[in-house]
Amino acid sequence: MRNNEETEGFDGEASNTSMISGVNSPYQPTTEPVLSRNVFRAIRCDREYLKSHFGILKVIEVVLALISFIFIETIMMCSPCAGVYLFEFVSCSAFVVTGVLLLIFSLNLHTKVPHINWSLTDLINTATSTFFFFLASVVLAALNHQSGAEIAAVIFGFLVMAVYALNTFLASRRWRLGDTRDGPMQTSEYIRARTASRGEVESRPELQ
Repeated sequence: MRNNEETEGFDGEASNTSMISGVNSPYQPTTEPVLSRNVFRAIRCDREYLKSHFGILKVIEVVLALISFIFIETIMMCSPCAGVYLFEFVSCSAFVVTGVLLLIFSLNLHTKVPHINWSLTDLINTATSTFFFFLASVVLAALNHQSGAEIAAVIFGFLVMAVYALNTFLASRRWRLGDTRDGPMQTSEYIRARTASRGEVESRPELQ
């Protein structure tokens, strides 16, 4: 009897010791490695997007907006300068915003924020850029002094406006048809990542 009691006491102490060491151990099981792997796995260069109509249009828009901005920056003297300042602001803003969207889509970063309607976001950006490039180009054409830089800026302004207009047409059709490369795809990847994380937790009873 005494041996049985001693054995039970030893087992109880071992169990308590393992529980305490498990609580105090810095190597507690966690799902963070699974989540981090999913995050880094999503950040990759999407060559299919860059080869698509939207990817190609985005690259052209960024390049033309940059060229337009460079031409308008070479103008050293102007009077009045309202047209120059407006064109400078529009070309710089379009270059930055479209460049950021191109980076987000080409690296699949939009899949990490599935709550945003990225198709609508792209449509708003292209429609706004079309309108403001048209306005800035018309104003600069009316107020320019026939210098080479101003004429080149006006030409590239209307050219990039045409590219944005084509992108707006395609983006609006995609949005109306509900063809969301950004919507269901990113949502499915998000759900798949969450399912993998939950499966990892369920496979470890000590996390319950």
